[in-house]
Amino acid sequence: MVRKLLPVAAAVALFGLADPALAQTYDILISGGDVVDGTGAERFRADVAISGDRIVAVSREGIDPAEARTVIDASGRVVTPGFIDNHAHVQESIADYPLSENFLRQGITTLSSSLHSGGQPWPLEEFASSLEMAPNMVWWAGHTWTRRQVMGNENRDPTPTELEEMKELVRESMRQGAMGLSTGLLYVPANYAKTEEVIELAKVAREFGGIYVSHMRGEGAGLLESVAEVIRIADEADIPAQINHHKAAGAGQWGWSERTLAMIDSANAAGLTVVHDLYPYTAGSTGSSVLFPQWALSGGPDSFRERVADSDTRARMEEEMRTIWRTDWGGDDLARVQFRVLPSDPEYNGKTLADYAEDRGFDRMDIEAGMDLAIELHAAGGFSAIYHIMDEADVIRIMQHPLAMIETDGDNVGFGEGFPHPRSYGAFARVLARYVRELGVITLEDAVMKMTSMPARWLGQTDLGVIEVGMLADVAVFDPDVIQDMATYTEPHQYSVGIEHLLVSGVPVIRGGAMTGEKPGRWIQGPARRPIS
Repeated sequence: MVRKLLPVAAAVALFGLADPALAQTYDILISGGDVVDGTGAERFRADVAISGDRIVAVSREGIDPAEARTVIDASGRVVTPGFIDNHAHVQESIADYPLSENFLRQGITTLSSSLHSGGQPWPLEEFASSLEMAPNMVWWAGHTWTRRQVMGNENRDPTPTELEEMKELVRESMRQGAMGLSTGLLYVPANYAKTEEVIELAKVAREFGGIYVSHMRGEGAGLLESVAEVIRIADEADIPAQINHHKAAGAGQWGWSERTLAMIDSANAAGLTVVHDLYPYTAGSTGSSVLFPQWALSGGPDSFRERVADSDTRARMEEEMRTIWRTDWGGDDLARVQFRVLPSDPEYNGKTLADYAEDRGFDRMDIEAGMDLAIELHAAGGFSAIYHIMDEADVIRIMQHPLAMIETDGDNVGFGEGFPHPRSYGAFARVLARYVRELGVITLEDAVMKMTSMPARWLGQTDLGVIEVGMLADVAVFDPDVIQDMATYTEPHQYSVGIEHLLVSGVPVIRGGAMTGEKPGRWIQGPARRPIS
């Protein structure tokens, strides 16, 4: 609870406090909590004092509450640094949802908007500087956005002149405060880029001290080759690299995390710097484009419809789709594809492709019918979906790896709007509830470290991610027995519970479980490392 102090004379009479002339040294005192400081060290009982935007005292002996203007009673609660989300789709939506309540209620105080297939605010500096927001924000130079500015959605290599234009855009993004280069190589048009193109752009980011983060080219049958590509980019561009939402997608790849983790370990043993992150779910979410060979999407919707109308081209497309579906995205069960948003038939939002097929007289296991329906729906405008394609053993194995961090891969959402993946509401709380408290496959101390000091150091932020004197006062207070993700695949609009207090730069954004409406968030400017001299 939060306790506003009485006038000193009254407080002395009521609580027996010491010297009534004692000056109030601190703005906020978090009293009697179990501190999990973010370093991985064992928790300890301590009081944490805050003045302005900084932690100014951490005392195991206790601090007199009369020294603070506001006291938060954290007895029986855990006190941690605010959580850092390694990847969220918020780069432009933060302007529309500046409170980011679905993230704050998970304990998240910093959002990293690695762009993947999304747009990039431009000019970045002007956009980022104009915002008032509750969480802190990190922006990146987006490969997809950069390629589209120069080449549109064309399926070809850039000319030397176009490559120079792309490099200049990355250079300018870095000058304006991007953390590094972000790619979404699974998606059009980034998928059309050869590795050499990405290496050249990564070299530009590296000159400024940037790092490289990627949604890999493939997470299913092409998983091993995709991890190898990230490692190659890290090597040839001489840049630290990060794999976003590391997973083994598709039943044929379950268990491959043993091999991908060994590849990451080998890369680091060889002197490279390669890290990764994950969200704690066995289902992913993306658009309908992933169900098709990427060449079929070149040129946009009109070109797709023309290809579908040509019998020979369609036959080639369907042949390649069979492999994609069986190995990566659907298997033989159409229920693995669950619509999030189906613009052409919204009554199926939240329902599955199996439901859609059965209502049209097909069997839920008929992959040929499923492909035909997917083609029809994509030609009618496409859809976004949740794909139930991972195995929890891989999720756990990746989470336990010493170089793994946590992300949501979530969106800023308005409560009740659309049909989001539950990760937007619950990813961080789910780690603490299911994988720490229920399954015990990771300790609370390690989980918090993966959410705080590890991403802070990765992003080059030396004053974030640890409960320690001198650090910025991004702090979460929660009940470890209560914290829980509530959002589900069928009822996603449910906030996580258990976060009782959340501070950003010393300002409460959640107080006593209620949003305050304050917007103390700041733009954390890149680059992540010192520029090369």
